[in-house]
Formats: sequence, C-alpha cells, structure tokens
Amino acid sequence: MKFLDKLDKSILKIEEFILSASIIVIALMVCANVISRQFFGPSILFHAEVAKFAVVVSTFMGGISYAARKGRHISMSAIYDVVPWRLRKAMSIIIPLFTSIILFALAYISIDYVTGVYERGTTTTNLGIPLYIMYLFIPLGFIMGGIQYLRNLIMNIVKKEVYIGTDALDYNDVKPEDRDMEDEIHV
Repeated sequence: MKFLDKLDKSILKIEEFILSASIIVIALMVCANVISRQFFGPSILFHAEVAKFAVVVSTFMGGISYAARKGRHISMSAIYDVVPWRLRKAMSIIIPLFTSIILFALAYISIDYVTGVYERGTTTTNLGIPLYIMYLFIPLGFIMGGIQYLRNLIMNIVKKEVYIGTDALDYNDVKPEDRDMEDEIHV
C-alpha cells in the first residue's frame, strides 16, 4: 500500500506540474504575441501552435484527472443536493461508474483518431511537429480520468461517507465549521 500511496502522490504532483506549466505557457505565448504585434508589427508565427498544444495538454493530461481527484469537475447537483443520503450514496456510485465507462470509450475512439493522424503524417505549419504527438495526450488524459473515476467509485463503495472525488468529501457531508473558506465560495 505504501507503494501505491507514493505512486498516487507522484501522479498528483505530475498533474499539478502539467496544469501549472501549461497555463504558464499559454499566458506567455498570448502575452508575447500581443507585445510582438503591438511593438514590432507581425505576430509570432508559432504562438498559436504552442498555445494550442498547451491547451490540449492542460485539458486532457492535467484537467480531467485532477478535477475528478479533487471533486472540482462540473456537476449538475440540483437533484443530488436535495435527495436523501441513501440515494446520494447510490448516485455517488452510479455516476462515477458511467463516467469512467464513457471516458474509457472516448479513449478508445481518440486512439483511433490519433492513429489516423499518425498515418496521414500531418505536421504543424510553422514548427513542423507531427500532430499525432500533440493528440497523444487526448487518449492518455481520458484513460487517466477514467482511472480516477474508478477510484472515486471504489472510494464510495468502501467508505461510509459520500465522496465527490478521492480527495474530496461530499460538500453536504462536511460540517459547516469544518469547511475551508475556499469551499464556501462557489461561482
């Protein structure tokens, strides 16, 4: 179990690094392009390609799995919040099950897509990087997200409480005095 805990923490750190680095790259590329156009005239030729690559990486490699782990994914909770605890518990098992199935199906479909891009041999216009390299992050992200939702499913089967993420107890199960200030602010 210690090995799995260390592996899990390592994966979390990698996800956090990928998310942070990708967002920084996006910001730098957009700002540099604005400065380039404002003061020097032309745009940076490769800025859109690098920014697109960073968006794909942050969305699929970092975003899906990290949001599932932390319980920060988008959810429609109007019904979920008002149902009795037993029904919420059942929903906390059913929803991650179906979500993981969908993510694994999307991974399968995206692998087929990446294979097609690889076979066509298409590259980016300015940098000449094979597009399949960028698109490899899509099935990897779906697989990581599917695994994370399976972990959420297992957490809700094994634990008595309701979890919306492996690291996040359901908001309805946390006593108001135990909530962080961050959890109080929902937009």
